[in-house]
Amino acid sequence: MKKLLNIALSTIIAAGILTGCGSSATESADTTAAQSDASADTENATEAEGSAEADAATDENIEGTITMNGSTSMEKFANALNESFMNKYPGVQATVEFTGSGAGIEAVTNGTVDIGNSSRALTDEEKANGLVENVVAIDGIGIVVNPATTVDDVTTDQLKEIYTGAVTNWSELGGEDSQIVVIGREASSGTRSAFEEILGIEDQCKYAQEIDSTGAVMAKVASTPGAIGYVSIDIIDDTVKTLKLDGVEPTQETIKDGSYTLQRPFVMATKGEISEQSEAVQALFDYINSDEGQDIIAQVGLISAKQ
Repeated sequence: MKKLLNIALSTIIAAGILTGCGSSATESADTTAAQSDASADTENATEAEGSAEADAATDENIEGTITMNGSTSMEKFANALNESFMNKYPGVQATVEFTGSGAGIEAVTNGTVDIGNSSRALTDEEKANGLVENVVAIDGIGIVVNPATTVDDVTTDQLKEIYTGAVTNWSELGGEDSQIVVIGREASSGTRSAFEEILGIEDQCKYAQEIDSTGAVMAKVASTPGAIGYVSIDIIDDTVKTLKLDGVEPTQETIKDGSYTLQRPFVMATKGEISEQSEAVQALFDYINSDEGQDIIAQVGLISAKQ
């Protein structure tokens, strides 16, 4: 009997030892597995972080050149865009000339520049020549007069009559007895094309002077008694007086809601789709559509064309 009890006791102790060893092995295995999982997670996170940093580095390391030519009305926007873009992508050299929409469209069509800046929509003929109309912003055309002019508001019909020569004195519009000096842009100007097309007075205008840049129009109107002109609203300052049109002031809000009718697109035309352009040019258009690019559009007084 005593021998049997000793055998039973030995069996129980052995089982306990085996159980304890099994538990320890299981815990050890679990711990090893957990450590392995944690290590894998850490490695994955490190790899993801490294990949993101690599992508960012790749973006920042884009190199190349971007050449633009075209609309003088787009000068403020184009200069601000280039400066900000090159700060982010120091390996890219972006240059822009301002010789008018027509010249810009001709240059991109001929392949002498990457982008043709146009302050009007492209024609069907221009599109047929392979140009793609990339609308980047919406601009209002402001009607500016010499600061001494007492008229504050004109109707669309009155504006047409001024530019076609049917009305020649401010007194006919309730103002002072002063001759209206009609200032306009040169024939290749995108602003002129948009202005005349919107009003339906193409080839009917009687200009006292035709001027080849937006800034020069502003200066001429500011210094000439009785003068009237049209310019992009983003460059208007207190050297001139801005007229209401049909009782509506040209502001971002009235352009956006359509109540101010003198508005047109700012186009950055390319020869072929954006996806067919150089890496640098594609990066520029991506930048325009980014939050930073959209902020620039707002800062220079334009309306976003982004849907």
